[in-house]
Amino acid sequence: MKSYICFIRHGITEGNLKQWFYGNSDLPLIDEGIDEIKKLKDEGIYPLIENADFYTSGMLRAEQTFELIYGNRDHEIIHELREMNFGKYECKTYDELKGDDEFNRFAYTHDIEYVFPDGDSKKSFAKRVYRGLETLVKKHKTKRKEKIEGDAVSIVLCHGGVITASLSKMFPGEEMNMWDWMPKPGRGYKVYFEDDRPIGYEKL
Repeated sequence: MKSYICFIRHGITEGNLKQWFYGNSDLPLIDEGIDEIKKLKDEGIYPLIENADFYTSGMLRAEQTFELIYGNRDHEIIHELREMNFGKYECKTYDELKGDDEFNRFAYTHDIEYVFPDGDSKKSFAKRVYRGLETLVKKHKTKRKEKIEGDAVSIVLCHGGVITASLSKMFPGEEMNMWDWMPKPGRGYKVYFEDDRPIGYEKL
């Protein structure tokens, strides 16, 4: 029996297309994002497991992507797996922000304590995601123990920053930075478990 959690990033939004700093803004998918998810589904990259457990972050773009892939299925929401809140920098580009002294402190230092005005810090974001990841893994552990035959599969539709933080936490020995872990919209990872430990991964 295989045991894995599948992390899938939502499809393309206006924020992705225009390279905005955004996370807390509840943006919908654009037509290009909808078409790309449908194309990837037709290519068969997503696990289509009838008895999988399904989760989302609850944000609109994750919910829309989930429905495009899996239809109107029951699923749980893990709110801690929402994307980073960039506060007053939400929905702005680098060119719009590069003259802002507060923004430059974020952009040119590695200060994980720095809080985006009205938003998260890297540290607070990571702590929140880790709580959500712990919840997800515990639920998956229950799924695995209850499973008699077939694979134990959990599928979560969430966000690039969330997936990056989660994979970095689970595989700290990998020499990967956040951009190395970051999947493209609609893509993600299968993370395999053995004895409730992550033992490996593969890209979707």
